[in-house]
Amino acid sequence: MQQDKMNIKKNAIIIVKSVGLLVSTIVILLCFSIKWMFETWANLTMDELIYHLKAPLEGTNEDMIWGYILKCILPTIIIFIIVFAIMKMINKKGKKNGKFLGVICVVSIGVMCISIYNVWTKLDVGEYISGQNEFSTFIDDNYVDPRNVDIVFPEKKRNLIYIFLESMETTYTDEKNGGAFEENVIPELTKLAQENEDFSGKSKKLNGGYSLTGSTWTMGAMFAQTSGLPLKISISANEMDTQKSFFPGIVTIGDILGDAGYSQTLMIGSDATFGGRRLYFTDHGNYDIFDYNYVAQQGMLSDEYPVWWGYDDKKLFEFAKEKLNELSDQDEPFNLTMLTVDTHFEDGYVCDKCDDKFVDDQYANVIACSSKQVEEFVEWIKQQDFYEDTTIVISGDHPTMDSDFCENVDENYGRRVYTAYINASDNPKSSMARTYTTFDNFPTTLAAIGVTIEGNRLGLGTNLFSSEQTLSERYGLETEEKEMKKNSELMIELADIDESSESLLIREGIIPTGQMTVGEYQIETGIIPVRIENITGGDNIQAINIAVWKKEDQSDLQWIEMQYQEDENYVADIDMSKFDYEQGEYNIHAYAITNDGEQYFIGGGMGYKQ
Repeated sequence: MQQDKMNIKKNAIIIVKSVGLLVSTIVILLCFSIKWMFETWANLTMDELIYHLKAPLEGTNEDMIWGYILKCILPTIIIFIIVFAIMKMINKKGKKNGKFLGVICVVSIGVMCISIYNVWTKLDVGEYISGQNEFSTFIDDNYVDPRNVDIVFPEKKRNLIYIFLESMETTYTDEKNGGAFEENVIPELTKLAQENEDFSGKSKKLNGGYSLTGSTWTMGAMFAQTSGLPLKISISANEMDTQKSFFPGIVTIGDILGDAGYSQTLMIGSDATFGGRRLYFTDHGNYDIFDYNYVAQQGMLSDEYPVWWGYDDKKLFEFAKEKLNELSDQDEPFNLTMLTVDTHFEDGYVCDKCDDKFVDDQYANVIACSSKQVEEFVEWIKQQDFYEDTTIVISGDHPTMDSDFCENVDENYGRRVYTAYINASDNPKSSMARTYTTFDNFPTTLAAIGVTIEGNRLGLGTNLFSSEQTLSERYGLETEEKEMKKNSELMIELADIDESSESLLIREGIIPTGQMTVGEYQIETGIIPVRIENITGGDNIQAINIAVWKKEDQSDLQWIEMQYQEDENYVADIDMSKFDYEQGEYNIHAYAITNDGEQYFIGGGMGYKQ
């Protein structure tokens, strides 16, 4: 009896120590993850955090994944090994290691509390939670539905080239030109904005649009600038690819140009599916998608690709020139929308066109390279016959998320995305500096190609070529930003999210999936083996059963429960004796039973008895 009590006590101590070690390891990993998160996304907001946490890995740059492994997972493993080794050494010396483990647990939890506090304060979690529970009528009251506005195109329609520049800010120019740097990193882009229109009035200092909540990452930015709305929805913004439609209740610039007979193309160097971009641009304007997947399938890339996120900006501009020559030969006007990628955080992608002007600052060199390439592309366009009837819009998508490039920028400096309207249609240059957001790009772009807009407002945007006040000028940026963080009944209605979408439920692990493999009939044992692998949503699976039948009327149908394996796969053996060893084809369907008792089809196949 005494021995049994000692064994129970010993096992209990082992369990407590194991749990303590596991908890400490998880806490350490979380601390490293929080540190990595703030280093990777220097200006992170709660909207962006939720987005990144829910974002699928498909289309993500592998360097970022490896960065997380090296900076978070690997150090955690090393610390775990060291702590475990010290505990073993203490144990070998005949001493108890419980106190040592207790100290590790207390220190880990203490550091974790500090990390959580930093997250809470830096991301202003309290205000975010408050905003999620509070509704505002700001969007509802100020939204102008394009369906209710007279939009008139000129008799001769102008072409549009819209270039989204990844992470490009006015911040990168020097202080003399309105930036925040001692040396101008984007001299070519600075000159383009000053010689054309950026709504800085008579000032030579660059002006640009503020990026508010719902527009601070690439998909949100593209959505905001083409619809005049923030991308605020009940699911992760990057899960829109699980929907059959992308905000079916709105009218965007793509819809308006499509209805006016424009040929529309989206050209990006990454996978357009990521974040729902493919769905959005095909749903609103039926754009032809010219992304990395397309050019790879067409055999248009050499063996050195993929690089970075797919293909680099050097290739993007090469492809764009070819596409513009093709589009300009058409009878209908065109809209070519492009997105660069080389300046994406962290530190960007160095191509063979990049110089080393900024020593030991890769990101500055990449940004400078982008500035130079954009100017070269614009100069090429100006030499083409179609330029006379073409307006070029260049806009940064959002402020950079690079961890340290803007760390010395004064926190009172108003960071804005780069903006330039080139060869706008008969619009007088603005005589006064405007305060505006990227929502204003929506009606302004239409006005730039000669479209007359009743009231000069669309979405939450204002035509900056007009004298109409922007919402930022009317209410103030602080008020506008505060209201954008709150929920909106109108946005919920316009989004029309199908939260029962099968794709969404699969993504969230509610509907399980798997890959079924049917083996060959084994003469020695009289069985046909079946295996389910690559299972998703495994935590929600209660059981997997297979239905087997040969007769068309399923009168010989039999159900077999599959067995769960340690490798997290499921297996089953179909005993042919139960079918009298009848030769021929057998139908095999697998169904997963979830924890709530629902049944979902996993896959089907055929078995053969010879």
